[in-house]
Amino acid sequence: MCRPINYAALIATLACLGVSLVTCLCTYQAAYAQGTHERPLRYIVPGSPGSGADVLGRILGGGLAVRLGQQVVVENRSGAGGNIGAEIAAKAVADGNTVLQISMTHALNVTLYTKLGYDLMRDFAPVTQIATSPSMLVVHPSLPVRTVGDLIKLAKARRGAINYASAGTGTPTFLAAELFKGQAGVEMVHVPYKGGGEAMTSVISGETSVYFAAAGIVLPSVGQGRLRAVAVTTRKRLPMLPQLPTIAESGLPQYQSGNWYGLLVPMKTPRETVLRLREQVVAALGDEAVKQRLAGIAYVPVGDRSEEFALFIKAEIAELGKLVQQFHLSAD
Repeated sequence: MCRPINYAALIATLACLGVSLVTCLCTYQAAYAQGTHERPLRYIVPGSPGSGADVLGRILGGGLAVRLGQQVVVENRSGAGGNIGAEIAAKAVADGNTVLQISMTHALNVTLYTKLGYDLMRDFAPVTQIATSPSMLVVHPSLPVRTVGDLIKLAKARRGAINYASAGTGTPTFLAAELFKGQAGVEMVHVPYKGGGEAMTSVISGETSVYFAAAGIVLPSVGQGRLRAVAVTTRKRLPMLPQLPTIAESGLPQYQSGNWYGLLVPMKTPRETVLRLREQVVAALGDEAVKQRLAGIAYVPVGDRSEEFALFIKAEIAELGKLVQQFHLSAD
């Protein structure tokens, strides 16, 4: 039979040892708090290894690990235009140990798909927008195309014979190509892949001919001559390739396309945890080493407030929904 604890004697003993009960309790609480960091932060990237989303996630994940004093594990969950990763994150425990990196794809998917296994606005709480990224129109070197005009002319001459790769229906690589087709009045065959890495490999190998990809991801292959850069999809030229024209100044003045990325957590994640995470993400984005790595792949850091990001997502859903209707797009 256990004897009852004599708290008076215990306190007296601690006092004799020069240790206060308050100190003991604080030490225990600190140890408990540190124990929560023994679990790694699960950083879900709905993209394949080597894709633009993956590279961004690993750069930010490394910066976050330093800031949080916690291991960050990047988990690639590609497929279904980013919906697989989002659905997994939506069902995760809302304890602050799971984050989801989203992109423009997820705002587009709200109207592109008639049925999703998650609700972007209801099932998640926004943390912050991470960055924006310009895209480039690239082609396999065997394709006799060096300008936007060349591609339009060839696509009209070979109606339906030229194919383009995408990281999946609903991804920015898909939307950029569909916008191009609509504004140029051409037909190209869509060849979807599971992720950006696979799509880029297909163009490099010659399996497909055209790709609208994140600029920073295709720049090395362009430099090596494995891909040919034709134009930039955004309004401004790239600082690292100032001689490369934009699509808008190459005959399609209304054309503009790019991508953005942000972080979400399961909706019931404690508010204070969301705010703390947002603070650490912004700090990581401001780190000089992280900034340099992002600049090297043409990513522009953002780091807005959670409320601002929520409004941004809502506006993007509405705007992209108009494009889905305009071009009669569907993933079903």
